[in-house]
Amino acid sequence: MVTEFFFSGFPKFEDGNLLFFIPLLIIYIFIIMGNLIVCFAVRMDTHLHNPMYNFISIFSFLEIWYTTATIPEMLSNHVSKKKTISVTGCLLQMYFFHSLGNSEGILLTTMAIDRYVAICNPLHYPTIMTPRLCTQLSIGACIFGFLVLLPEIAWISTLPFCGPNQIHQIFCDFEPVLRLACTDTSMILIEDVIHAIAIIFSVLIIALSYIRIITVILRIPSAEGRQKAFSTCASHLGVFLMFYGSVSLMYLRFSATFPPILDKIIALMFAVLAPCFNPIIYSLRNKDMKIAIKKLLCLQKVFYASAS
Repeated sequence: MVTEFFFSGFPKFEDGNLLFFIPLLIIYIFIIMGNLIVCFAVRMDTHLHNPMYNFISIFSFLEIWYTTATIPEMLSNHVSKKKTISVTGCLLQMYFFHSLGNSEGILLTTMAIDRYVAICNPLHYPTIMTPRLCTQLSIGACIFGFLVLLPEIAWISTLPFCGPNQIHQIFCDFEPVLRLACTDTSMILIEDVIHAIAIIFSVLIIALSYIRIITVILRIPSAEGRQKAFSTCASHLGVFLMFYGSVSLMYLRFSATFPPILDKIIALMFAVLAPCFNPIIYSLRNKDMKIAIKKLLCLQKVFYASAS
């Protein structure tokens, strides 16, 4: 029986480990620092204590752990000669990576509904999106994201792995792992359908919300009012396109197959590059966030000056 899996990785970078390791390490540090800054900026600036920014801070917090589920293992495997992961470690990586991704997807859907209520029903917004409801929605997104994958991971853990143990991917994912099972792999198609339904359902909710939002914004008589209304949604819309665009490339394939190298490049975009752009979008596309980040950085300078 197989007790560990071997990652095929990027063969062209095997002779020059630093060419891949250093950029990936820099991106990982940037993701952690960028999302931490967003979290602290929201928590420390009282002007940002509203549902939209609270959701953004929780999303940034999830992003830290979402990338931590895969990137440190990629870094370790890239400088290690073995490039292996235990079967248990592989299952845990799949569980946490996809559970955090599910929680982010649910949270993005919640954020779209929040923007819909704020723009389409502004008078009722304070009574609908109460702090208690926002807390319940945030906790519910995380709990549901982690619970929904338990049966799937439990089923995969019962499969026998007794043959090839090379995963043709840069991290443990459902399809590459299921293809290594010594049993009927027809369940892969059912897995693809379940994932596709979940992705399409979330995309439809967010898309319909934004179609309605844009319709309402276009009816605002003043150009300044339209710009202000759209600016509150621009960052979330950008993150939505990045997140679900990469998710769609990764999982809305069905029976289509890509060359292994293209599969790995798409996975790199999905697991590394898309999260890298999220703190940039939230900090550069949002005026209030930029002000809060400047205040936070100024406080740090004052603290270090007083300490020295």
